[in-house]
Amino acid sequence: MLGNFTYWNPTKLIFGKESLNSLADELKPYGNRILLVYGGGSIKKNGIYDSVMKILKDNGKEVFEDAGVMPNPTYKKLLGGIKIARENKIDFILAVGGGSVVDYSKALSASINLEGDPWEHYYEKQEECECLPVPVGCILTMVGTGSEMNGGAVITNSDKKLKIGKVFGAYMNPKFSILNPEFTYSVPQYQMIAGIYDAFNHICEQYFSDGDDCASDYIMEGLMRSLIHSSLVATKDPLNYEARSNIMWDATWALNTLVGKGKTEDWMVHMIGQAIGAVTNATHGMTLSAVSIAYYNYVLKFGIPQFKKFALNVWNVDPKNKTDEEIAKEGISCMKNWMEEIGLVMDVTTLGVTKDNLEDCVNATIIFPAGFTSLTKDDVRNIIVNSMKK
Repeated sequence: MLGNFTYWNPTKLIFGKESLNSLADELKPYGNRILLVYGGGSIKKNGIYDSVMKILKDNGKEVFEDAGVMPNPTYKKLLGGIKIARENKIDFILAVGGGSVVDYSKALSASINLEGDPWEHYYEKQEECECLPVPVGCILTMVGTGSEMNGGAVITNSDKKLKIGKVFGAYMNPKFSILNPEFTYSVPQYQMIAGIYDAFNHICEQYFSDGDDCASDYIMEGLMRSLIHSSLVATKDPLNYEARSNIMWDATWALNTLVGKGKTEDWMVHMIGQAIGAVTNATHGMTLSAVSIAYYNYVLKFGIPQFKKFALNVWNVDPKNKTDEEIAKEGISCMKNWMEEIGLVMDVTTLGVTKDNLEDCVNATIIFPAGFTSLTKDDVRNIIVNSMKK
């Protein structure tokens, strides 16, 4: 296993059907002025809002609200949240929702005490938080991003047509994350499937880089097999607790930085997908699924040994009488078949990419050296064109 690294993850996870009962104790070390952050209001329909508010009120918390966090949280929304937090002298941010709500809450945490423009400081310049962040806690209601156990915070600047992630250090991780798989039951199937693929692709982005005998690869192969199996169960039986709990746990470990240790990592599917999301406002997981097959077919020749390993260990491809390249390609074909079976979007045209906005998507794609090969803008254009409906 190559590389030198440090691993530290300070987030406390509370998992299971009774996990919300821990909220009062987890809040004890923090002040009483709580900013409750959530999305479009689904937590009010499914009862989670009332349950959380009762715990907060019963424990003497003064609650302020920042509602309406959208699936691709915007810079404009962030500025509004900063105003609410500053005016009410918030002690603690409690994010109740999916990855967008948690990402937004971490961006907010880093910006409340910042002197200057958070977009310029964190997203354009990719600088670290030098001010005192406001602590964040999480109650997760949708799986996929892994934001409940990492320092990432993706924000969209609609005016500039840019969607950029800032990966803060572990100091920005949620202090605790409450994970009750039952809280994900009310998520529409389209969003559930998108979240499953988001988690799966997080693993791919780390797996498809380097080809040494890496312990992290063995962990990732197990996580991928678990996601594949549980996704097939959950798409047919969305209330299957066992499947939904495994998906939730897999998604957390897919991006809490553990499995990337010893790997150079890639992340270009995410860079292309985020660019498409910035231009079309499409669901994040679907932007990833729409470009993945074209991307992996494009770079496969540069990493055939690793793609072969993926085919053998994840998809059980029979290697008899096949070249390494044929085995590797069959693995990608198996992946494509699974993606289609669970109902993922497989082309960018369906998401709103056209010849007219193609260059916007190309220009919005951040390129950095990664994976088996480094892309050019022409490569990105070719991958997106190959992802368009034929």
